[in-house]
Amino acid sequence: MPIEVKPRIVVLYGSQKGQAQSIAEGIAEEAEGHGLLAELSCLDQKDKYNLEKEKSPVVFIVSTTGDGEPPDNALQFVKQIKKKAHTSDHYKHLHYALLALGDTNYENFCNCGKTIERRLQELGAQKFYATGYADDGTGLEVVVDPWLEGLWKAVKAALTKMASDRSFKEDSGQTISDSSIPDVQLNLLSLTNHQPPDLDPKFASTGSHVSSPFVEGVILTTPPAEIQNADPGISNAPSLSQSVPPLSDLSLNVPSLPPPFLDVSLQEGDTVDELFGPLNSETLNEVPVSRAVCLTTGESVKTAILIELDVTAYPMLTYQPGDSFDVFCPNRGSEVNQLLRRLGLEDQKNHHVQVSLLENTKKKGAQVPSFIPQNISLLYLLTWCLEIRSVPKKAFLRALAEHTADSGQRRRLQELCSKQGSADYNRFVRESSVSILELLDAFPSCSPPFSIFIEHLPKLQPRPYSAASSRLQHPGKLNFVFSVVEFPPCSGRPVGRRGLCTGWLFDLVAPLLVHPGKAESQCHVAAPRIHVSLRPNCSFRHPPDTSVPLVMVGPGTGVAPFIGFLQQREKERQRNPDAVFGETWLFFGCRYRDRDYLFREALEGFVSSGTLDHLKVCFSRDNRREEEDVVSGGPPRYVQHNLLLYSHKIINILLKHSGCLYVCGDAKNMAKDVNDTLMEMIKSELQADQLEAMKRLAGLREEKRYLKDIWG
Repeated sequence: MPIEVKPRIVVLYGSQKGQAQSIAEGIAEEAEGHGLLAELSCLDQKDKYNLEKEKSPVVFIVSTTGDGEPPDNALQFVKQIKKKAHTSDHYKHLHYALLALGDTNYENFCNCGKTIERRLQELGAQKFYATGYADDGTGLEVVVDPWLEGLWKAVKAALTKMASDRSFKEDSGQTISDSSIPDVQLNLLSLTNHQPPDLDPKFASTGSHVSSPFVEGVILTTPPAEIQNADPGISNAPSLSQSVPPLSDLSLNVPSLPPPFLDVSLQEGDTVDELFGPLNSETLNEVPVSRAVCLTTGESVKTAILIELDVTAYPMLTYQPGDSFDVFCPNRGSEVNQLLRRLGLEDQKNHHVQVSLLENTKKKGAQVPSFIPQNISLLYLLTWCLEIRSVPKKAFLRALAEHTADSGQRRRLQELCSKQGSADYNRFVRESSVSILELLDAFPSCSPPFSIFIEHLPKLQPRPYSAASSRLQHPGKLNFVFSVVEFPPCSGRPVGRRGLCTGWLFDLVAPLLVHPGKAESQCHVAAPRIHVSLRPNCSFRHPPDTSVPLVMVGPGTGVAPFIGFLQQREKERQRNPDAVFGETWLFFGCRYRDRDYLFREALEGFVSSGTLDHLKVCFSRDNRREEEDVVSGGPPRYVQHNLLLYSHKIINILLKHSGCLYVCGDAKNMAKDVNDTLMEMIKSELQADQLEAMKRLAGLREEKRYLKDIWG
């Protein structure tokens, strides 16, 4: 009698911040409910999978980072499959599906996923399911949820076809070269009709198991009586903690409950937090702040601050203008203490945190997070290791619902993580940047174990900033500029708050902050210190050939790296007066001439010295006009409008004189608008169509002559 085993699939992921990994883990966990055996591996775990011999369906989940780069744990895999030595039939045996994660606010959307798919097809691999391209700019779940919903049907169809193909080869005398396929009977009929055990067929839309007190995958069709008979005096407007019909009357498709996988305990004992734990590295430097200047004035503009660091004694911080570096900031002490009180752990904040894997956990590929160091206190863990300001993912909300006593609050959490509640999740959680602490305040009956936080909260990430100085002009100094981010009040946040890193930096330098029009204080204040490290592989740099023309676009704080460019160029002109220097253009924009015209004196000084040939400034909120800006459609309001005014000259510089174009600043609006404007400029100047314009811009990017340093 033949052995009956579950059909097998392989799930591979490449993930930078954990989102792709989380989706891959969810697929692996849900596979069992569909009668499948899933083998989960990260793309850098080469010893755990072998695509050269793989005969089962393979599901790739990959994200994109930086300027279209693969995640760190997918980099070697991408390099390997791109080798030219591979033949066109190298992967002809491979059947795959791919979900790519990206963000349309950035250039090269989903580039890693597109690169992998393009190469797989060049090598003969066969796609059994349409590729998904999920956009974090609009909400990953918009694509991810329906893609996952259709995946299982596609997998089962692929397994049926592959088994049929193998049977045909065997019947026709062809051999199957892969000895790893067991000589077993695949019960494909039962697989196709498979329902999860103990699950009523009418609730079988997601194929998940029943788990008391909730059905995983589908929640009960009728809401709790407390919700049906809600107080008529309560507002009918939805909020973070309250829903209204029709959502409150619907049956819900909710995610499967993530299985717990960590055992977390707190023990008394001595800690070694003073060693700076996860931040103790050879590339990290604790650098003193030597100067801080407020660059703006007035209440109607963002507060922009210039910070000068003294890096004289830090050879690891040898930078070039345009380079980026990371600032490591802690979570706010008041928020850490508030979270400790909310979890009832305030008295244990100095206890050791012991983290290990739960025995017999059902989580595929479970492991203790690598960013959790040994021998640290609970206080240190929450201060330096976990991103407690991160927006909770739906899986986190699903887990929190299990620990919420009030049925109405539990129902609302289930709604927010459900398919039907996606609009509310986007509005009240994602777009409002609600933190886990704010979420817990909105659901007071939720009392989760601390292990859930380590399982679901991501690593506290450093914040990147661009160097706004040149070592030639400021030896031993490193300048950078930031705007203080403000999150306004919203449902779930009765009082506004500042951004984590920018708020921390503002408070840190407040004692020595110099405001516009005021002399620097002579009082001696102990220099605050910041932990920083240079970011590797920076390409946003001034060209080494001084004869190359430069076009720089940097509104607001996006002008920062160009200050370094121009300082460098000014010194090079002084050192080499006979050298050839290309034409320089800077397009700057702000709201008001007298309130947030950053580096005005410096920029006008560069023009006077001849370092900057053309300075084009626009003010989006000022009604005053400069004669040179007036055109038939009125004065330019934004940098892209000024670009259009000089379309002929700019396109001539880029396409005929091998010039370089640099864009720095906001990704969501400005960078997109500038890119669209460049397309129109190329079409107009060359009398080209859309495709030709796209090719020209793509060529500039490939030649590293169209570079972006943008952020969301």
